[in-house]
Amino acid sequence: MRMRVLGLAASLVAFASGAYAQEAAPPHFNAIKIVLVGDSTTAVQGGWGPSFCARHVTAFAACINLARGGRSSGNYRSEGSWALALDEIKSGGFNDTYVLIQFGHNDQPGKPGRSTDLATEFPANLKRYVAEVRAAGGKPVLVTPLTRRQFQDGRLVDDLGPWAQATRQAAAETGTPLVDLHADSVAAVQAMGAAEATRFAQRPPSPEVLAAARTGTTIPANTGATAPAAQVNAVAEPMGQARLSFDYTHLGEAGADYFATMVTADLAKAVPDLRRFLIP
Repeated sequence: MRMRVLGLAASLVAFASGAYAQEAAPPHFNAIKIVLVGDSTTAVQGGWGPSFCARHVTAFAACINLARGGRSSGNYRSEGSWALALDEIKSGGFNDTYVLIQFGHNDQPGKPGRSTDLATEFPANLKRYVAEVRAAGGKPVLVTPLTRRQFQDGRLVDDLGPWAQATRQAAAETGTPLVDLHADSVAAVQAMGAAEATRFAQRPPSPEVLAAARTGTTIPANTGATAPAAQVNAVAEPMGQARLSFDYTHLGEAGADYFATMVTADLAKAVPDLRRFLIP
């Protein structure tokens, strides 16, 4: 009798454990998830990411912005941010998880603790991100860096071109979809000119900065200088969250909306399976 009671008790425990395991399993949503990884030009303050997540995805797409200001393809990993992103990618519960990866600004020289070598480290870092996203069950998408909005004699200063090209090459070599935000943003900003492009910043320009922009040559954003001078981007793009000020890199609401719309259009072309989850 005692053995029968023990057997019944064991059966009840096993049943309860099985029921709990079923209840504890995460629900599966008939939806997809989009994770944004990158620097301040994608991040919640100063980037296109918040507008993309708020205005350009349907209710059947969760959008999570894990981009952080001042991060490069190197220190985003070394500080532990990538480990958090991988946990998000592995968490499951969705039909697919797409990961948009955009670096370049802080990989440039002159940013100690952030800069990476263009010929070796930067492309290797991008390829490693791609491989690890796939290993985690996600679908990577590489994004070329958003242009800065500095001008000299009416021409946009395209100082991020080599990093954009390295991103294109990494995408080609790994068979990864590419959103060429750099090419499209360069063309758009060049077409509108220096003065009109000032409206994309987080704060309005000073009268001196706007007057210079109207001549086709930008001056340092944080001074009243009237002579042409190159802005030191390592100073204007600090480690951490973007300052709420005028500069030629970060985006206010108008800039975020403009470039998020651009990303959305390019993403729909690069990844046709995402079209039904995107709002133009």
